[in-house]
Amino acid sequence: NAYIFKPIKNYKYKIAAIDFGIKTNILRILTDYGCRVKVFPAKTKKSTILDYNPDGIFLSNGPGDPSACTYAISTVKSLLGIKPIFGICLGHQILALALGAKTFKLKFGHRGCNHPVKNLETNIVEITSQNHGFAILDNHLPDNIKVTHRNLNDGTIEGIVCKKYSAFSVQHHPEASPGPHDSHYLFMNFIKLINGFK
Repeated sequence: NAYIFKPIKNYKYKIAAIDFGIKTNILRILTDYGCRVKVFPAKTKKSTILDYNPDGIFLSNGPGDPSACTYAISTVKSLLGIKPIFGICLGHQILALALGAKTFKLKFGHRGCNHPVKNLETNIVEITSQNHGFAILDNHLPDNIKVTHRNLNDGTIEGIVCKKYSAFSVQHHPEASPGPHDSHYLFMNFIKLINGFK
């Protein structure tokens, strides 16, 4: 069942979080940014999510092969352009598939908390926490997807943006706290995207 995570009185934004295996810390950070977060099960239909009338939609992390999540891909596809979308890890891959990209299984998955990722927009290298076995394929990237982050170990895609639909995502875990909080700005970017969309 859907539930509100730690209801806050004076919230600024309503976020619908689609739960593919969500981490509590993500919900905590969104709440710290003044968001009232309602968490919906992975198979929730578009109409139920829009009935909540969120300001933004968050696609959570989770395990497994993204291409097997056909129900999630079609739901996200139907939400593109209606509300701003931010995805992490599995949510990142599902967003990419909804936008028409393809994913593949990595020979060796990315695990651990010290993966260097380059932000191509700022040229800053971020030390990230990762735990995934699939990635977005570079070939056949639709024209409306721009790559924003790259893994410096193997060159795989670590972040994308689709300005046409006000959607972006990252492969790593910005909510993890291995030490540096290099990726916390992504939550701020989500808020900025929501403000721009309004």
